Amino acid sequence: MTLMEERKKLAERGVGAAILLGPTTAHILAIALLGQLHSLSYSRDVESRADLTGSDICAATGYNPWGLVWLFQDFNNADVAQLPQLLSDHPNNQNRVDALEQHFRDNPSLFGKFNPDPRSATPFAVLNKAPEVFLR
Repeated sequence: MTLMEERKKLAERGVGAAILLGPTTAHILAIALLGQLHSLSYSRDVESRADLTGSDICAATGYNPWGLVWLFQDFNNADVAQLPQLLSDHPNNQNRVDALEQHFRDNPSLFGKFNPDPRSATPFAVLNKAPEVFLR
């Protein structure tokens, strides 16, 4: 909802800017581009908050929240052609890792009992002939 409200505000500002600058094609394109880039920053903020909330939920239910860090590190190591964060609606992987690690340091009573070593993780295995189930 917050993202929708922010996009509405950006659209209103864009209309105001078009009126002030004049409705030339160049002005309209520049305003739209700047509005879209600004909107992406709100989306990245929402994703960042979701990462922290997800880590809180993992820890509260007994699952090791470091798995999120390891996942983003794996993404970072595998994605050599990652888009610059400015052009993405998600934070870049290293920023996500940094934010989670800071969150863990800031909340030792919740996260201190979990092992940050990836070798401590329980391997996830799927049988070769496991049925695939898709939810509708």
